[in-house]
Amino acid sequence: MIAGCRTIVISLALGCAVLPVSVNAAQKKSAKPKPKASATKPVSELDKLRDDYVKASKEYKASLERLLEIYNRNVEKAEARLTQTNALFTQGLVSRNDVEHEQSAVAAAKDKVSEVNQQIKNAETQIAQTLIEAETEQKLAKIKIPKGGYVQTASYVRFNGGSGWAITDAWKVQRFFQDAFKKPLPIAVFGQGAIHDRWRLDHHNSMDISLHPDGPEGQALMGFLRTNGIPFLAFRGAIPGTATGPHIHIGRPSHRY
Repeated sequence: MIAGCRTIVISLALGCAVLPVSVNAAQKKSAKPKPKASATKPVSELDKLRDDYVKASKEYKASLERLLEIYNRNVEKAEARLTQTNALFTQGLVSRNDVEHEQSAVAAAKDKVSEVNQQIKNAETQIAQTLIEAETEQKLAKIKIPKGGYVQTASYVRFNGGSGWAITDAWKVQRFFQDAFKKPLPIAVFGQGAIHDRWRLDHHNSMDISLHPDGPEGQALMGFLRTNGIPFLAFRGAIPGTATGPHIHIGRPSHRY
């Protein structure tokens, strides 16, 4: 017998074998409770679609950011060439046309940077707008607001306008904003978007405006909507770690179908 161990003797055809197995350990092992069934809530189709969309959007943003790095380097190179050409022009070694050519190259390189920055901003805005609407939908459904009712919380504002709003009336809102601020209404999504189709959200009779509800333009727009009985939702919130994009949703809340 091996010191410090109880043994189990197993008879074999040619003799016996002594195995130093701890009985207590064996008992503990056999008495190990079965793992409990996971209480994790199964992932819904909508949650999966949201996760997939956010993942794809983040990858798209990452690709734009890599492209932005390249374009920024191109701007630096173009500016360096312009500096060198200016020095040569001062020495009378190149013509004014050469300088103007390099100036145009710098401007074109900066335009590409601006374009990519705008694409990144648009991607962030669309992510935020769609996810905020989808995640807030359940809370809004629990709130019964009478016609003409107005609800304001820390994250959103809702006005249940009594007029028969239709997206064909969008021109009235656009004309108000153009007259008030001398620029076009910043519409991010007009009617049904591809992401709304994918998430089965009815957005056909709505449009999203890229304005913060607490800013002067957002306040003026909401005042116009309330005066004219046009329903809207205004989101102050954002999605931590994903995007920032407060906006004003003109129309009834988007319902799932």
